[in-house]
Amino acid sequence: MAPTITADQLNRIVHAYHHDPFEVLGAHALTHGGRDLVAIRAFLPMAEKAWVVRESSAEPIPFERAPKTDFFEALFPGETEVFKYEIRTLDKDGVTRQVKDPYTFLPVLGDLDLQLFNEGNHYRTYEKLGAQIMTHQGVTGVCFAVWAPNAARVSVIGDFNGWDGRRHPMRQRGSSGIWELFIPDLGEGALYKYEIKTKGDAVLQKTDPHGFWAEFRPKTGSVVWDIDKHTWGDQAWIAKRDAAKPLREPMSIYEVHLGSWMRVPGANGYLTYPDLAARLAAFVKQQGYTHIELLPITEHPLDASWGYQVTGYFAPTSRFGTPDEFAAFVDTMHQNGIGVLMDWVPAHFPKNDYGLIEFDGTALYEYADTRLGEHLEWGTKIFNWGRNEVRQFLVNSALFWLDKYHIDGLRVDAVASMLYRDYARTDWIPNEYGGRENLEAIAFLKQMNERIGIEHPGAVTCAEESTSFPAVSRPVYLGGLGFTFKWNMGWMHDTLDYIAKDPIYRKYHHNKMTFGLMYAFSENFILPISHDEVVHLKRAMADKMPGDFWQRFANLRLYYGFMWTHPGKKLLFMGQDFGQWTEWNENRSLDWHLTDFEPHQKLLKWVADLNRVYRSEPSLYEQDYDWQGFEWIDANDWENSALAYVRRATNMSDHLVVVCNFTPVVRRDYRVGVPEKTTYKELLNSDSEYYFGSNVGNAGALAAEDVRWQTQPYSVTMTLPPLSVVVLKPERKNGAAALE
Repeated sequence: MAPTITADQLNRIVHAYHHDPFEVLGAHALTHGGRDLVAIRAFLPMAEKAWVVRESSAEPIPFERAPKTDFFEALFPGETEVFKYEIRTLDKDGVTRQVKDPYTFLPVLGDLDLQLFNEGNHYRTYEKLGAQIMTHQGVTGVCFAVWAPNAARVSVIGDFNGWDGRRHPMRQRGSSGIWELFIPDLGEGALYKYEIKTKGDAVLQKTDPHGFWAEFRPKTGSVVWDIDKHTWGDQAWIAKRDAAKPLREPMSIYEVHLGSWMRVPGANGYLTYPDLAARLAAFVKQQGYTHIELLPITEHPLDASWGYQVTGYFAPTSRFGTPDEFAAFVDTMHQNGIGVLMDWVPAHFPKNDYGLIEFDGTALYEYADTRLGEHLEWGTKIFNWGRNEVRQFLVNSALFWLDKYHIDGLRVDAVASMLYRDYARTDWIPNEYGGRENLEAIAFLKQMNERIGIEHPGAVTCAEESTSFPAVSRPVYLGGLGFTFKWNMGWMHDTLDYIAKDPIYRKYHHNKMTFGLMYAFSENFILPISHDEVVHLKRAMADKMPGDFWQRFANLRLYYGFMWTHPGKKLLFMGQDFGQWTEWNENRSLDWHLTDFEPHQKLLKWVADLNRVYRSEPSLYEQDYDWQGFEWIDANDWENSALAYVRRATNMSDHLVVVCNFTPVVRRDYRVGVPEKTTYKELLNSDSEYYFGSNVGNAGALAAEDVRWQTQPYSVTMTLPPLSVVVLKPERKNGAAALE
């Protein structure tokens, strides 16, 4: 029997280049040869024989095969309406199978979805695109949808169809650029990719840009997954978070790379999300951090990229377990009072051929011109933020982690590289006004921050931005980029350069410790000692310190004490709080065995006590971003390499006095001005033997005298321990100064 379609239509199905397979496949009521009939057509390359199993008939009707093809057609003369049926096959492997026909189902995405998508105003694309498990027309299955506007044909391939791009070609949804197909009776765990035939006749296999999970590397398939199965128990945490004012709250962040925080013997050495949740929550609570910040846990192919070359913007990495287990990980943190931030990378993406690069055979996600689209420093591609759908893709990724996984905030990587067209390049294209700023990236960052503020007002965003670009952490409506916080890279570089010097030379570089206060309130700063400072021959923090063994630990305690009492939120990378000696290596565990030894144990205790005092003293966090929260007592004692300052809470009488001695010399009878005539108790002393110090101190307290000194009306005479920070707190009785 000759098929009821033309030879051209037949060839386009058989050779898999039909732009609309629904025009041919499935059931069609038509008039052929002067008679009404229903024609059911299927392309079944795995079948020896096939039958139509009609719902109203017990007897299957055989298909006929078009000569020398795997195209099958069954005709039902006299029928004028399409009816329900399934397809039964006797396959070449001898197995009989029966399935519902995907080409009998109506489209899933509505016209409004398509319109909003093309406008760049769809803020729930992760509920529409990708692989969505659903019930459609009363049948459970998976709807696949992907944006590939310049493709000639797109198919779903997977372990359910032998990775054969001829089996499940998708329908193109008009001019939207979206291709869609509902496959019935498919469920969680199915492996899949998209096979894309370009207009140049190349055939590409791509992972799903909206995929929720991926195979364990080095495999690269996407995995169908229901990410809504976890039952959350963090409602109290979310309510408290959303009511908080993050600028006036304590924030002490423990930066973690999950793959190397702690490892175990085994095939890959990784702890699972459940193991990590239990161990990490216990450690973070013990140490008193308020938040953890995860190096990128979005799916990525190369361990050595630390997660910064992302191939799965909607998928937690499969290295440590399933999406459900990652959700439980976040939930565990929240139920233990720990916030979760994650590193997120919208600046660039890798060139892996199965990823976003030339996704439909054209520069779809990236700039086409390499002067804009090629990141020379990292060997990656740069997103085309001028395209509505690309900006929308990234904004949706940001919202996705906050929405679906209850993440409390994003640290946005490499913002400086996004802001400037000439970043790390000599050959570049000016913007429309002749400037070097990337106006499209700036618009994207503003859109992202505004949308996060609307959708998740309790969440925060943090910019890794190292230039003098203005108003990074100011609201968009005031002309800013809209970030909550900005990393203070200048403070970090200056102070690390200073503390690494031999104390004998420090007096010549005293300004490096004070310069940060010249601009401390121009942005909402986080003080970061991150992973970037302990790799690539920069040495671990303990190893940066000068002097003998004892002095290295004393310098480190002093530096952390200065950091924790300086305006700005805090961030410390894992391993630096117990004095790791070696640089961080993503392929091995931290050297936890060091915590069996006294100096490392006591450094850990020092950081825990810094966090305890920091969280309990409003003067150390309430006015981080207001000049009234900080006052120099003496910023100019360069000869002694000493600093003294006051930190104040919003209640201005609630204050602490901080004195730092950056030399190994004990300075006795050292006079320091203080705001009140009262007894100042030694709240913290980094030289205490409790922290592996030499135990020089002030017998626990100092009485203020009627001696005006420096900028203050009173003063105390104290002993400055060597290489130390001392924090003094006024004693009060019934709210008044004790000696008044």
